[in-house]
Amino acid sequence: MIAVVGATGTGKTELSLSIAEAIRGRGGAAEIVNADAMQLYRGMDIGTAKLPPSEWRGVPHHLFDVLEVTDEATVARYQPEARRIVGDILDRGATPILVGGSGLYVSSVLYDFRFPATDPELRARLEAELVAQGPGMLFRRLAELDPEAARRIGSANGRRIVRALEVAELTGAPVSGSLPDTPQFWRPTVLLGLAAPRDELVRRLDERVERMWRDGLTDEVRRLLPLGLEHGVTARRAIGYAQALAEVKGEMNQAEAIAATQQLTRRYARRQVSWFKRYADLHWLDYDDPQLTRSALDRL
Repeated sequence: MIAVVGATGTGKTELSLSIAEAIRGRGGAAEIVNADAMQLYRGMDIGTAKLPPSEWRGVPHHLFDVLEVTDEATVARYQPEARRIVGDILDRGATPILVGGSGLYVSSVLYDFRFPATDPELRARLEAELVAQGPGMLFRRLAELDPEAARRIGSANGRRIVRALEVAELTGAPVSGSLPDTPQFWRPTVLLGLAAPRDELVRRLDERVERMWRDGLTDEVRRLLPLGLEHGVTARRAIGYAQALAEVKGEMNQAEAIAATQQLTRRYARRQVSWFKRYADLHWLDYDDPQLTRSALDRL
């Protein structure tokens, strides 16, 4: 398996397609498997920079547009389906290329670990506390139970704080223990990471957010409202969509929505870089290398 990872806006999609075409040019076959949590959602295209099927260049793609905006995206649900698809690709004699920047989703496929079960009643109680009290108190409780998980999750991600507390209460063990720092590969894998200088990445991300609005993100949000976007546990909180929704509802003007999205996107990119830096076997590549595809193939 090949995995192409890195921060948002570094060109993972383009590189994955170039690798697939190079493999095909040498008589092989490759298929792309999505590891971006928000690209799982049908209709969320502009804000996720999802590549339309017309631009797939004949390369099979998997796990795009498989959820409705009212569905909850969970890594525990994603992992078995992604692994089944990877197994099917390997059985066909083709090369699976896992592509995405959602660190936990990528790790769930790459590495050999299992996710603890869930308890609906416990989850409902914790989510009720989240609504009533906000994430602050729950985060402080998590920091006492599992400081490492608290550090990784941060104080603002209420959904993941709830899940970490649920695991801790169900198992009596920290959730960070299910993500060891030096895990074993589930299948033999070559890891490729795209890197960009921080200043350049910030510029690219800010421009990307502005382009999302020019391309019609607010209109996309309006189309998704009748489909239940406001009621989606995961989808309505996606970076860009939450801000565009606030604009549509009159809670922000466009400039405020864009600025908030840019700030959150930069913060998310920093977390992505920190996550992938922990991958010991990752080969880093310069995103603007004029011989990028060749450099990637050399690592293979």
